[in-house]
Amino acid sequence: MITIFAILLLGFLPFTPADPDPVQDFCVPEATPVQLNRLRSIPCKSPSNVTADDFVFSGIQSRGNFSSSTGFAGVAVNPVQFPALNTLGMSFARADFEPGGVNPPHYHPRATETALVVEGSVYSGFVDSTGRVYAKVVEKGEVMVFPRGMVHFQMNGGDSVATIFGSFNSENPGLVKIPGTGAVVGALV
Repeated sequence: MITIFAILLLGFLPFTPADPDPVQDFCVPEATPVQLNRLRSIPCKSPSNVTADDFVFSGIQSRGNFSSSTGFAGVAVNPVQFPALNTLGMSFARADFEPGGVNPPHYHPRATETALVVEGSVYSGFVDSTGRVYAKVVEKGEVMVFPRGMVHFQMNGGDSVATIFGSFNSENPGLVKIPGTGAVVGALV
């Protein structure tokens, strides 16, 4: 009887899934790239062995490879690619768009995204839980936020390459693509 009561009580306790809070200043994993897929089980480097180079990532200095079907190139950066992000509760991405390029509708189930336009302009938007669309052209130097779990998209309507840098409030924001929705963006323009 006590066991049943305890199990029922657990059902009423609030649980919020989130990245765990760090218990130290940082935890740069002592690992090889193959081992980084198991970050939580890899011990941290001793702080005396950590250098400034551990906190610098150069993997997004240049554009990725554009998809021939979407004109979009995206590079995600999380603790697997940039181990210094381990335990810090964040990740980021670089996205480049050819003229007419599109990042089709998708959502991140575990993170809110902010997208800073650093080159060109990007037509960006999201759909809230009532079906209302919030969309506009975001210019160089402007930031748009996409709330966690909201379906969103980006499209370059200009005549030159556009670039955005996105950041996420999770080490693993997740990415769920909405199949067959490429035409949706065109209908919203």
